[in-house]
Amino acid sequence: METSYIALLRGINVGGKNIIKMETLKQAFIDMEFSDVITYIQSGNVIFKTQESDKSDLTKRVENHLQKVFSAEIKTLILTAKELAEIIKFAPESFGAEPEKFRYDVWFPLPPTKTDDIVSNIRLREGIDFLHTGENAIYTLRLTSQMGKSYFSKILQTPVCKNITIRNWNTTKKLLELSKNLK
Repeated sequence: METSYIALLRGINVGGKNIIKMETLKQAFIDMEFSDVITYIQSGNVIFKTQESDKSDLTKRVENHLQKVFSAEIKTLILTAKELAEIIKFAPESFGAEPEKFRYDVWFPLPPTKTDDIVSNIRLREGIDFLHTGENAIYTLRLTSQMGKSYFSKILQTPVCKNITIRNWNTTKKLLELSKNLK
């Protein structure tokens, strides 16, 4: 039986680096003989099905193939639809409720990094940055009106950034919806 997976690729189509067209990315997954492959927006989100069940082996296979096809190291987090559903379920109460006031993001640690490893390296700007640690994700929000003062923007300049991939809340929820709709 096939399982639905969501692959979150880190660092593609960001800041003019690792530019990959989604049609090409989709074809790379089709070439690995995955089924029902779809991509979502330009930030490296791929939903697919396979009978493979060992996520560690699956991740290595995907990363090795992407390295070959795109000549770039592209760290990848692979989640089952069930795992993504749990991440969404365990978001803090009212997370995402005020999109006009806050920017909501979900930070996904790339194995073997744990959420606590990341949180211990993050500074918060009081009254602007807010963070909640889940078991498999970090939920952040920051005041939209004060984005320029947020310390979260500075995370991209730290070594810890290499161990996470970030998706906004709407994208996170949409990926789950798309994975559930695979035939």
